[in-house]
Amino acid sequence: MEELEQKNLPTTDNEEEEIIKDSVATIMTPDFVKISKDHTVQDAFDFIRTEGKAKRTMYVCYVTDREDHLVGVISAKELLLASPDDMISDIMTTDVISVSEDADKELAAREIQHYGFLALPVIDRENRIVGIVPVDDALSVLKEENSEDFSILAAVTPSDTPYLETKPWRIFLNRLPWLLMLMISATFTSLIISAYEDVLLGLSVTLFACIPMLMDTGGNAGSQASVTVIRSIALGETSPRNALKVLAKELLVALMLGIVMAAVCFAKLMLIDSLYSPMSPRVALTVSIALFITIMLAKIIGSMLPLLTKAIKLDPAVVASPFITTFVDALSLIIYANIALSLLN
Repeated sequence: MEELEQKNLPTTDNEEEEIIKDSVATIMTPDFVKISKDHTVQDAFDFIRTEGKAKRTMYVCYVTDREDHLVGVISAKELLLASPDDMISDIMTTDVISVSEDADKELAAREIQHYGFLALPVIDRENRIVGIVPVDDALSVLKEENSEDFSILAAVTPSDTPYLETKPWRIFLNRLPWLLMLMISATFTSLIISAYEDVLLGLSVTLFACIPMLMDTGGNAGSQASVTVIRSIALGETSPRNALKVLAKELLVALMLGIVMAAVCFAKLMLIDSLYSPMSPRVALTVSIALFITIMLAKIIGSMLPLLTKAIKLDPAVVASPFITTFVDALSLIIYANIALSLLN
């Protein structure tokens, strides 16, 4: 029997309240069909006819022993196809996937989504079944969690109140901290631009004019990688254990994207930009090389930062597009200026 558990770590009162609020116990229901492994199929049908009307679901029956321990599961279809004299213990499935009552409710919802269950049994520390999580409640949890993740991705503090019912001052308070944080972090980019402004302008006006393009492309490339990885983490497809596989995949993607983007950038500078401003092939090559390195760097940061955050038990969505863009902008500008100094000075 496979069970999903959470590690017991020391917690404060506030943390305990948060754990209780997010535990699977808050969404489970005690209205389920429970039958004994010592009963026959006929006994099971008699019990279902008597007690089934009050239960929330009858598609799956959970099998217990005399101490109420969860020992198996059997579907209504299997009962219908079995002989009335068959023992439940002989036809039940013993490989039961369950979740502990203090586990996170999102974990239970993801398991239901992953396996396509109609419900997931909930057990206590003694392996006694105490309830089930129906699929409709699991979908509600996933909808809530996805809405929260999208809010964080957009740099907005999540709110449980519908948008049209939310007061303007509450929206103001939800958005202000993120905007202040991003504004302050963006000052580092401004300081870097100021530090290298004279150098870039001294080498070529085109170098300075290409900064917005370089920063936008790097930010977009990093955002693509981060959103893909965060979604994969949320769906349970990726974890920090897969970091090397993710890195290898993103490096290959970045290599292909970087080559194409750099070639297109070089052609654009030489064929289009040169029509209204003199363009040196060395300047165009400098910008293209910097763009290639920026895309490679953005893909690495965008894919690895969410996994790193997940590994230290934080929400990967918190370090999504806005923060990744800030990191990529700062590093790409430093690399850009040093490449220009190396090739053009």
